[in-house]
Amino acid sequence: MKLPARFLFLLAGLACAAALAQTPLRVERDIAYAEPRNERQLLDVYAPQKGSSLAVVVWVHGGGWMRGSKNEMGHKPAAFAEKGFVFVPVNYRFIPNVTMDTIVRDVAKSVGWVHANIARYGGDPRRIFLMGHSAGAQLAALLCTDSRYLEAEGVPRAGIVGCVPVDGDTYDVPLQVATATARRKSLKQPPPKWGHPEKFGNLERQRALSAVNHVAPNRGIPPFLLLHVAGHTDTTAQAYRLWAALDQAGIPARLFGAEGTDHVKLDGDLGLPGDPATTALFEFTGRVLGGRRP
Repeated sequence: MKLPARFLFLLAGLACAAALAQTPLRVERDIAYAEPRNERQLLDVYAPQKGSSLAVVVWVHGGGWMRGSKNEMGHKPAAFAEKGFVFVPVNYRFIPNVTMDTIVRDVAKSVGWVHANIARYGGDPRRIFLMGHSAGAQLAALLCTDSRYLEAEGVPRAGIVGCVPVDGDTYDVPLQVATATARRKSLKQPPPKWGHPEKFGNLERQRALSAVNHVAPNRGIPPFLLLHVAGHTDTTAQAYRLWAALDQAGIPARLFGAEGTDHVKLDGDLGLPGDPATTALFEFTGRVLGGRRP
């Protein structure tokens, strides 16, 4: 019998709550990382009760740069805490209330707060992983390749030790715009009201906000793990595009295409025992923290 989607989401939420209850965590929610205080500029901290100098994960949610929340983390807080990480999901402001550049600066500012304050929660500001799903994948990848945003917030390049973008489709924004435009024309579909050109701006801005255009050797870019849905044409193409740029620049990077899943499920399953993408994720963090090439 196929269970209704709403029931499955309820079960997932209950499972997450049970996991958090079983994992002793220090949780602090709705911390402002900017002034004046704004609902969209808050973050949460999930930290193990004991430990110091723990590696940190800053997680950037998805939602097309127009929706989403740090509260929609599923199994991740418990899973990362169990592995000895401090886990920090962040909010950011949305289009059309702000521009894409402002969203990027919001996320950079949240990482700046983490760098300056995470030691109080047992975290190590010199060992931060930046991760994100969908729109959050684009933001994480851009901040890890174009260091100007983080450096403006006092975060040194060496403080970001790894990047994990999950199923993003905009590491090369002009390429995705061209792909989507050609598809719509072939299907005789009208352009969306809020497509990528409306969100990212003109071609110059699209290029500036594309991670691939900032990849170069000897720029302190951290190792990457690019998770994507194996059956998703656009995100697979974008993952390979960014991987190729990183590989050509000599930056350690790995691709992992998840089978038998979709864009939403890949994110929702991260942290589950036995989930292949989760296994690849923790293998990657282990190699980075162990000093081995990913």
